[in-house]
Amino acid sequence: MLIASPSGASAIIGKEFPGKFTHYGLRRKHSFRVWASEFPAFLPKEVENIKDQFARNLASRIEMLPVPVSWTKNHIMSSCVKPKTLSKTSPLVLLHGFDSSLLEWRYVLPLLEEAGLETWAFDVLGWGFSNLENLPPCNVASKRDHLYQFWNSYIRRPVTLVGPSLGAAVAIDFVVNYPQAVDKLIFIDASVYAEGTGNLAKLPKLMAYAGIGRLHCLLPWWEDATVDFMISGGYDVSSYIQHVKQKALVIWGENDQIIDSKLSVRLQCELPNAIIRQVPDCGHIPHVEKPAAVSKLITDFVQADGQVDIPAGLACLKKV
Repeated sequence: MLIASPSGASAIIGKEFPGKFTHYGLRRKHSFRVWASEFPAFLPKEVENIKDQFARNLASRIEMLPVPVSWTKNHIMSSCVKPKTLSKTSPLVLLHGFDSSLLEWRYVLPLLEEAGLETWAFDVLGWGFSNLENLPPCNVASKRDHLYQFWNSYIRRPVTLVGPSLGAAVAIDFVVNYPQAVDKLIFIDASVYAEGTGNLAKLPKLMAYAGIGRLHCLLPWWEDATVDFMISGGYDVSSYIQHVKQKALVIWGENDQIIDSKLSVRLQCELPNAIIRQVPDCGHIPHVEKPAAVSKLITDFVQADGQVDIPAGLACLKKV
């Protein structure tokens, strides 16, 4: 991305290129400073300070897509990472945990793409980098509707929905309301037995090092969106689990100090059609701590069954 400012304005990064602009016949008398950024302009400028190259790579791919929602005529410009390719297996949709963003997937997403999987990363409404300037409601119903409308607008095929931590509750709430949209489910150290917001504020600030995990908190609407969710009551999905009919994979970090590992066994037992896999020497965020192991578990699970048909209208991702 190239950004230009008249001479005298401060350049954030890059080099100064004095002279006249003649491109497309435009001529100016001013000198300009032009700087190149690998990141989209809607991200907080602090993204430039991130040192983790995997995070930088993923951040550079974040796009805004307009998503219609039921409570307003306005679309919400919603942040996501689109897949590089379509595949014959069920598309993956990667959610994230409480008060986090799709940057959680900076290590695993490239590995999934190397395995040939069609992989979307999606920011849950109220967190991440979507434009919430108009302060939409960020309660459970709004998050669900936003995810459905995103799916209905851009994917329109049954997906494998991947939910880490509180993202597992997002996934369960979604699948019981829109079962036609989900082919399989993958849960990672799932937080699905808490009632309401409970002790969410005590969950670890995922990937807080290098500013990665908290980057979205620099957006001006972050506090209002998070407070709106907290006072709305949060997720209470434990009674929904038995109604989930899709095949499910339960992944658990062997040394999770946040959520009791016994709950992984309970979840696997209560899901009608689930298997469980433990990640050794791993804590609450296996997709960050052990990305190779997690990507292999996901890939094997997704590829276990047959292929799916791709609608003709989705043949070209560039048109999405």
